[in-house]
Amino acid sequence: MGNCSSSSGFFSLPKRGSKLLKLNNGMVSVDDEGGTHEGIKTIPVQRACEFTTNSVLCVCIVTWNMNSKMSAEDVAKLVSSDRKFDLLVVGLQEAPKPDVSRVLQEALAGTHVLLGQKSMQSLRMLLFGSRSSEKYIREMKVDKHAVGGCGGIIGRKKGAVAMYINFSGIRMVFVSCHLAAHEHKVEKRNAEFQHISQSLFARYGAPTPYAQSADITVWLGDLNYRLQGISSTPARKMIEENRQSKLRGRDQLLQEAEKGQVFSGYCEGTLSFKPTYKYDVGGSVYDTSYKVRVPSWTDRILFKVGQSSGLDAVLSSYESLDCVRSSDHKPVKAHLCLKVRSDGDAD
Repeated sequence: MGNCSSSSGFFSLPKRGSKLLKLNNGMVSVDDEGGTHEGIKTIPVQRACEFTTNSVLCVCIVTWNMNSKMSAEDVAKLVSSDRKFDLLVVGLQEAPKPDVSRVLQEALAGTHVLLGQKSMQSLRMLLFGSRSSEKYIREMKVDKHAVGGCGGIIGRKKGAVAMYINFSGIRMVFVSCHLAAHEHKVEKRNAEFQHISQSLFARYGAPTPYAQSADITVWLGDLNYRLQGISSTPARKMIEENRQSKLRGRDQLLQEAEKGQVFSGYCEGTLSFKPTYKYDVGGSVYDTSYKVRVPSWTDRILFKVGQSSGLDAVLSSYESLDCVRSSDHKPVKAHLCLKVRSDGDAD
């Protein structure tokens, strides 16, 4: 398939366990995991896929906290008219009761179909594929895991919904999550991540944890990590001056990953877009309520290529959608291209 190219053929993975080398041109391949943490690897965005025409699978990934508000117009904006992707994964937090799935299916009509979905209260995840993709699904499993919120009785239920799919021999896991809010609850977020990681798909009795058996694992969602050690006024001034890159060092998620608490060995694109939370609903102005919250990159997409997977990955976009204004969060969108590495690539 490979919509980043003109190919229409799928492929098989090379024999597992083959030795791969890490490249430095934006492609990500396998690493020896060892016993030490690696933090989150910030990788550059490649504006176009440069893989051969018969070795690419392209996945578009979108995460959005909808703030319980339904705007069919904004939902449709999550999928561009230029749909150069084979699979589309949409993770929603605080999704409203109206059927978001129906709106997305209508927006994608003619090019993509719904392959699967999973929900848990206001958490939802939907997987779409090109019209010919169903025949390439060898296996699909879904799961969910709740944390906090007193089981949803008091406050919104946090946690994750997840999907495992074997697509033409590539084993992928997608986890859409919503972690604990508030700047000071860093340790709670860390604990929730660990608990979700260890619990998902456990009921299937797999001999190894789901993430270890996957060729690629993607986490998306409102992770709720905030900027720390800076007040709202100087943070906003830096953003207004387009100097938000200077704020990355204050990002709690990157700090905690560096300590080895979460997402060790995962990759993320450069945070070049503005912090995605918290906006006044209906516009692109940061919080003007009495709380005057510090803008933060709460909404993220991270991925990890499995050890001995036989895959390389390229991130061809990582951006927020400022045109969406019905929520206090901006959606975040990534385009990930996968390549089966040939024996000649490991020179």
